[in-house]
Amino acid sequence: MKWVLNCIYALLLLMLSPVILWRSYRHGRYRTGWREKLLGSLPISSGSKPVVWFHAVSVGEVVQLQKIVDRFRTETDDGFKIVVTSSTDTGFELAASRFTDCSVSWFPLDFSWAVSNAIRRVKPAMVVLVELELWPNFLRECGQAGVMTALVNARLSERSFRGYSRVKPIMAPLFEQFHVVTAPTEEYASRVRKLGASATVTQVTGSIKFDGVTANHENAATSGFRRLFAISDNDVVLIAGSTQHPEEQMALDAWMELRKERPNLRLILVPRHKERFDDVAAIVRASGCRLYRRSESSEGEIAPVDAVILLDTIGELSACWGLADIAFVGGSFGSRGGQNMLEPAAHGAAVLFGPNTWNFKDIVEQLRHTEAAVQLQTRDEFLPTVNRLLSDADSRQRLGQNAQRTVVAQQGAVEKTTRLLRDAMFSDSFVSRDAA
Repeated sequence: MKWVLNCIYALLLLMLSPVILWRSYRHGRYRTGWREKLLGSLPISSGSKPVVWFHAVSVGEVVQLQKIVDRFRTETDDGFKIVVTSSTDTGFELAASRFTDCSVSWFPLDFSWAVSNAIRRVKPAMVVLVELELWPNFLRECGQAGVMTALVNARLSERSFRGYSRVKPIMAPLFEQFHVVTAPTEEYASRVRKLGASATVTQVTGSIKFDGVTANHENAATSGFRRLFAISDNDVVLIAGSTQHPEEQMALDAWMELRKERPNLRLILVPRHKERFDDVAAIVRASGCRLYRRSESSEGEIAPVDAVILLDTIGELSACWGLADIAFVGGSFGSRGGQNMLEPAAHGAAVLFGPNTWNFKDIVEQLRHTEAAVQLQTRDEFLPTVNRLLSDADSRQRLGQNAQRTVVAQQGAVEKTTRLLRDAMFSDSFVSRDAA
């Protein structure tokens, strides 16, 4: 089976090579990590501490992973060496900046030789996968090497569930070998069990996305942005974050129209992908608006109060959300299925998003159930909705307060998840295997 998969992967890589080369040339992506990806040449583990290998695909998963790693190290007295991998350029960059005292590398592509070499070099006692990153050759190699595996915050949409069900004979053995599986809701847990995960190891813990999200918009990082962007107490801040085309244009058009009557309305744009930073800057300039780019600001340079602010850096959106009075969460009018809306909700912003939020279905349901967010159906609804919230400060604040209460009430998943990981690591089966 592994060689069949190798052939399929090779064919896919060949077919995608023109796209990869173009993006590498045009946007600077995919230029690093190829030895790790193709050959599994991850750093060789040394020392006496057992290794726990945590993997997060991209930026969102890295943010969630940091909460688990920090708690895990605290609860195990830092008795393990931590290896962190990611699959994307932005994910790797963020992991390298946030896990400075861990070994950070690239996750190997699922070629049998790459994954076997990676496991042989890292020598993990346990591999922890965040959300639903299932690679057959990698998991099969973990099983053959006696490596414990865990799947945390497993989110499986109805569409993904149907897809995995079609190849259940292939996937079931992979799900069966997990020693720990945690899911945000019973619905997700049920789907994972139906695909082969053991009922005894599959636990509903709630979503780790709710945990570690700051509810204090007076934190040092947010306060620093407030000074840098020259935001006064009289300003009302609209942030369009994690956006994709054409959401920036939608927000910009609305801001330009509303600002005719509300000169204290400020706009901050935060595109989801760094390769679009220049494109969004060009959109703002083409509109005739002044532009302040976070990446190009010199030391101590303050943003003009009439400028559109472009936050074109990685890893700073979390703190920037604390400035928002009204927060539009992007990826929800496009094909991405939405982005994480919990951070602006925790800060008490009035949260808006579009109709396409299937990646955050459970979170959206909770926010809507508690009247803590507004879901727009079309882009035409954006301007009048923002205008209504600007005109009715009580309604805007009530929406934000409901959002903040909803987030705080759901926290606790990280503690439950790390306890399950710790218990598995200190179980009799692990201790006897490690001693052998």
